[in-house]
Amino acid sequence: MSGGPPSMPAPVCLIENTDRGLQTVGSALEILQGIQQPVVVVAVVGLYRTGKSYLMNRLAGQTSGFALGSTIESKTKGIWMWCVPHPSKPGHTLVLLDTEGLGDVDKGDSKNDAWIFCLGVLLSSTLVYNSRGTIDNQAVEKLHYVAELTNQIRVKSEGARDEDGEDISEDCEFVRFFPGFVWAVRDFTLERKINGRDVSEDEYLDFSLQLKKGLAPKIVTYNLPRQCIRNFFPTRKCFTFPFPTSAKNMTQLDSMSESQLCPDFRKVADRFCTYVFTESRVKTVQGGHKVTGSRFSHLVKIYVDTINSGSVPCLENAVVAMAEIENQSAMNEGLHLYEQGMEQLKAEFPTDLESLSAEHSRLSTMATKEFLKRSFKDEGGKYMAQLAEKVANLYEQLITQNMDTSEKMCRKLLSDLYANIAGNIKQGVYAKPGGYEAYCRERDAMVAKYRQHRKKGMKGEEMLEEFLQEKNAEANSILMADEKLTDAEKKMAENAQQVALLEQANRAAVESSRQLESLVQEERRSHEENLRHLQEKRQEEIAVLAAEQQRALESKLAEQQQLLRRGFADQEAELREQIAQLREEKAQREAEEAQLRAENKKRTAQEAMQVLSSVAGIYFDYKQKKEERRKAQVEAERVKYAYKQQAARAQQAARDPRGGPKVTGQPEVAHVPKVTGQPEVAHVPKVTGQPEVAHVPKVTGQPEVAHVPKVTGVPKAAEVPKEAVVPRPKEVSGQPKVEEVSGTSKGPPPGQTEV
Repeated sequence: MSGGPPSMPAPVCLIENTDRGLQTVGSALEILQGIQQPVVVVAVVGLYRTGKSYLMNRLAGQTSGFALGSTIESKTKGIWMWCVPHPSKPGHTLVLLDTEGLGDVDKGDSKNDAWIFCLGVLLSSTLVYNSRGTIDNQAVEKLHYVAELTNQIRVKSEGARDEDGEDISEDCEFVRFFPGFVWAVRDFTLERKINGRDVSEDEYLDFSLQLKKGLAPKIVTYNLPRQCIRNFFPTRKCFTFPFPTSAKNMTQLDSMSESQLCPDFRKVADRFCTYVFTESRVKTVQGGHKVTGSRFSHLVKIYVDTINSGSVPCLENAVVAMAEIENQSAMNEGLHLYEQGMEQLKAEFPTDLESLSAEHSRLSTMATKEFLKRSFKDEGGKYMAQLAEKVANLYEQLITQNMDTSEKMCRKLLSDLYANIAGNIKQGVYAKPGGYEAYCRERDAMVAKYRQHRKKGMKGEEMLEEFLQEKNAEANSILMADEKLTDAEKKMAENAQQVALLEQANRAAVESSRQLESLVQEERRSHEENLRHLQEKRQEEIAVLAAEQQRALESKLAEQQQLLRRGFADQEAELREQIAQLREEKAQREAEEAQLRAENKKRTAQEAMQVLSSVAGIYFDYKQKKEERRKAQVEAERVKYAYKQQAARAQQAARDPRGGPKVTGQPEVAHVPKVTGQPEVAHVPKVTGQPEVAHVPKVTGQPEVAHVPKVTGVPKAAEVPKEAVVPRPKEVSGQPKVEEVSGTSKGPPPGQTEV
C-alpha cells in the first residue's frame, strides 16, 4: 500500500545509548519519514532478561528478530524498532519498540533507565511493562520510574503555565496523553485467588494496585507508584503467562518452534496479541492529532534532542515543534503536486481559459487535500494561507504565460495566412479597378481559415481584432486607389469596413467577458470545495479531541467510584476537582471551536475574494498593456502608410508634365488636365471683396471670354494674398477648362489656348 512501511526483515536501532548519551539513528528516521500511514506504536519496557523481546517477535508475527539472550547479559541496547503492516487495521502501520532492559548492572548511569522508560511512555500508544513472578510490593517498587515521570515530563510550556496563573499539578492531565498500560507477568505460577475466590487477571492487577489508608511516610511511599499508575494511564490490562517450556529448555527459547511451547503459554500469548492488535489506538499527540510515520520521526528526534540538552520534554512544545516541521513539509508537498500537474499542462499551451481554469481548480483541490492529509495544528491557518498564496501566484504566472503563448501563436498564424495577400500588395495586384473587392474577398477567406484553426488559446479573437486594426490603413489605401468605385461607393465601403472592425471588437470583448465569468465561477467553486475539505478535517480533529477528553473523564469517574467505595475521601475529593477541571476544559473547547469555525469561514471567504480579484487584476492589467501596445502599432502603421501615400503623390507629380507652374507672388494655380477637343472656360469662384465673374458660355469654334464688367476698387494682382488658392474649376461638358486668375499673368500654361 502506498505510504506504508518498507519491507523490514529485521528490526533496526532507532535510539542508541552511547557514552555521549542517547542518540537517534538517521537511517531509522528515514524509514519512518517514508511512512505516511497512521502508526500504532507498542513499546515494551521492563527489567533486563525478563523476555521482553519474545513478546515483540510474537507481535511481529515472527519467531526471531529482536535479540533473545540466554545469559544474564542484556541483549538490547537503546531502543530498537520494527515497522510492519498492521495485521488487523488496513492502512495502518504497527511500530514495535523494544527498549533496553532496566536495572542492567553494566550501565554506569542509572539515569538512563529513567529516560528509557520516559521515552517508552512518550512515544507509545500502548506501553507493555514486562516482569517476572508476581505483582507484589517488590515488583511495584521496581516500577518507581512511573513516579518519576512528574519530574521528567511537562504537559504545558512555561509560558502557558504562567498565563494560567494557577499552580496546579500537571499530572492530572497525563491521563489524556499517556498510552494504555499492559502488565505482562511472566513465569506466573501462583493461583489467582483473593480471599479464596478465583479472580481474573485484571482483578488481580487492580487488587495489587490498591491503596492503603493513612498518611504515614511508609504508607505514602507504598501508595505513590500505585496511585501514579491508576491516575496516569487511561486503561489498565494484565496478562499472566505461565512458563513457556521446561526450565532446562529456557536457554533455547529463541530456537524453539511454536508447537514445542507450552499450550497454556501459547493461549495467553495469543490473547495478548489479539488484545494489542484490537485495543491499541493510533498514536496521538496533544490535541488528538494522529501521528503518521513521518510525524513520529520528528517526535523521536525532538524528545531525544530535548533530553540531551538537559531540558525536560514538554508535550506542548513537542507538538508545536513537530507541527511546524510537518506543516511546512505538507505545504511543500501540496505545492509540488500542483506544480507537477501544471507543468504537464504547460506542454499544451496555448489553451483556452476554461481548460486552464478547470485544471487549476482540480490541481488546487488536490494540493489542498494533500496538505490537509499531512498537516495538523495549523493554528490560524498560517500554512494553509501560505499554500493558497503560492498556488495563486503560480496560477497568475501561468495565465500570463498562456496569454503570451497564445498571442505569439496567433500572430504567427495570422502572418502565415496573410502572407499571400501581403505578397499581392507588394506586386500591385490590387492596384487596379476592382482591386479592393478582390482584397476583401481574400482577406475574408483568410479570417475564415483563422477561425477554423482550433489551437489559438485565450487570445484568439483579441489578436484577430488587433490584426484587422493594424491592416485597416492598408485596406483604406487599396480602397481609395480603386478607380472602379465612385466616391459614394468608397464611402459606403469604408463605413462597412469600420462596422466590421467594431463587430470584431465586440466579438473579442464578449469572448473575454465569457472567459472571465467562467474563471470567476471556477475559482468560487474551487474555494468552496477547499473550504468543505478544511471543515471536514477540522470536524474530524474536534471529534478526536472530544474522544480524548471523554476517555480521560471516564477514567477519572471510574477511579472516583472505586475510591468512594473504599472510603478514600481525600483522594476522591482531589479526583472530583480534576473531573471538574476536565469538564470546564471541555466546555471551553466547544466554545473556542464554535468561534474558530466562524472565523475560518469569514477568513476563507475573504481569501477567495482576494484570489479572484488578483486573477482578474492580472487579466485586465495584461489586456490594458496589450491595448496600449496595439494603439502604438496602429499609429505606427498609419504614419507609415501616410508617408507612403505622400511619397507616391510626390513621385506622380514629378512624372506628370501637365502640372501647372506656380506664379511667383500669386496664388498657386491648380493642376490643369489635358485638353481634348475645344477648351472650356472654368467658372470663376467668388473672391472676398470683389464681384463674382460671370459664367462663360459655350463657344463654337474659337473660345471666347465672357465680358467682365469694370469694377471700381479691384486690387492689383500683387495684393492678392498667397493663402487665396483657387479651387479646382467645375467641368463644362464638351469644352476644355480655362482658369482665370485675377491680376496679371505671364501667359497660359503649355498646351493651353490663350484667352
